[in-house]
Order: sequence, then structure tokens, then C-alpha cells
Amino acid sequence: MNQKDQKQMAEQQRLEVCTVGDIELDDIFEVTHDGQVIAVYRTEDDEYFATDGLCTHENVSLADGLLQGFEIECPRHNGVFDIRTGAAKRAPACINLNTYRVEVQAGKVFVVFTDGGEGR
Repeated sequence: MNQKDQKQMAEQQRLEVCTVGDIELDDIFEVTHDGQVIAVYRTEDDEYFATDGLCTHENVSLADGLLQGFEIECPRHNGVFDIRTGAAKRAPACINLNTYRVEVQAGKVFVVFTDGGEGR
């Protein structure tokens, strides 16, 4: 591993959040890390994504929302976000969510944070 790779790894924090068995297909798992709520999504196609776990409109937990494809709908006022990009797709949500890289290894699900806190 070269020096650049070592520096990049040092600037990232990998957090084990659950096992693959903890999240059913087309479901959401919520975790709090350093006071920050994160939502981890598993799509019906068995892909994993992670975003901030609270709606940017009124800080409601997105884990209680409806996941359809790559969109999460907030349970309070039905704002919609794209879980791949964090983009706010429907009002009243108008501020994007932060997204985080997800890695799955040996049946464990990890969220990767960069030094600045965000993942991707």
C-alpha cells in the first residue's frame, strides 16, 4: 500500500452497523453514530445505500418512511429523497441528504465516513 492509500484510509472511518440479516429486502435500518442518525437501506435488488436518517424538512426519522425502489418517502409530510444521491425529489423536502458509502463484507454491513463526516 502506498502512502496516498494509507492517508486516504486514515481519513475514513468504517462503522459496522448491522448484519445483512438485520435488514430485509426493501427495508431500512437506523443507527446513531456520534449523535448522527444514519439510515441504511437495502433495496429489493439487494443493493445497500446510506443517507442521513432524518428528513431535512422536520427532522423525522426516515426509517419509518416508505422505501420504493431508490426513493424514500418521509412519513410525516411525504417529502421524497433519492437514496443513491440524497437529492430532495418532492416538496416539502428541498434540502438534500448527505449520503454515505456502504460496504458489505462477510455478512456484515459497514457505513464508511470520510474525515469530514460525509461518505460520498
